[in-house]
Amino acid sequence: MTWQQLKLQINSAHVDFFEQQLLSHGALSVTYLDAKDQPVFQRELGSTPLWDETYLVCLFDATADLQPLLQWIRLNQAVINADSLLIDHIEDQDWERSWMTDFKAMQFGQRLWICPSWQTPPDPHAINIILDPGLAFGSGSHTTTALCLEWLEGAALQGKTVIDYGCGSGVLAIASALLGAARVIAVDNDPQALVATISNCDNNAIAAAVMTICLPDAVPTITADVLLANILAEPLIELAPLFASLLRGAAPVVLSGLLPEQAEAVLAAYSADFIMDAPRIEQQWVRLTGLRK
Repeated sequence: MTWQQLKLQINSAHVDFFEQQLLSHGALSVTYLDAKDQPVFQRELGSTPLWDETYLVCLFDATADLQPLLQWIRLNQAVINADSLLIDHIEDQDWERSWMTDFKAMQFGQRLWICPSWQTPPDPHAINIILDPGLAFGSGSHTTTALCLEWLEGAALQGKTVIDYGCGSGVLAIASALLGAARVIAVDNDPQALVATISNCDNNAIAAAVMTICLPDAVPTITADVLLANILAEPLIELAPLFASLLRGAAPVVLSGLLPEQAEAVLAAYSADFIMDAPRIEQQWVRLTGLRK
């Protein structure tokens, strides 16, 4: 089956109105895409942040008459980038399988791999994390996650207690367990993240005695040897005193999910309780590490 795909660029302030208009003109689906390679962050649970400039990609039946819609778009060029308007014909395909082919096994350091559950691990003798991201963040493909995995791969975790605060898919928590941690606390305020973490722990045969998965209010009263937090700059700053209280001795903290211009403020928030290292920057993302004083 052939579909008509219409793509246009619009200011995000108008997307709700235009989405409704597109649906009323027969659009079967509307997808939002970044038009300017701009990072966005979910500051509140349940919110849907958008880029300042957004592409709307709409699918229509092959027989749909788009002329009335195109005429309506021409009348609203004040808020639409008319030069961005594209109409293509695309063939039907197995969309789920097409999505899956975009995710490949990824190696971190010498011994750690993340492998999608539908693919055979390239190195069966390596430490392989079998992962389905689900609806939670953290497949290993994002630079912030990769920076944390890079640190973990080189750390001595045997017998240690690790906290993964903001666990998402559970990838960092699972990596910690497979790399030898005796106990891992995976924490997130999003119930969907906890569901994904539980599923991925099952896929990797992580014992319940090793992995505790919980909301922030249910974190056990313990002190850990390592704390990882791949979240956002604002909550990292707010959580600095809590993180210090959750660690014992000269334990390391590993922070990611922030941009270079945010690093100074985060470093300042942690300087009271931690001796912080110089930022590690890769592809415009930052990882901060330090030792508790």
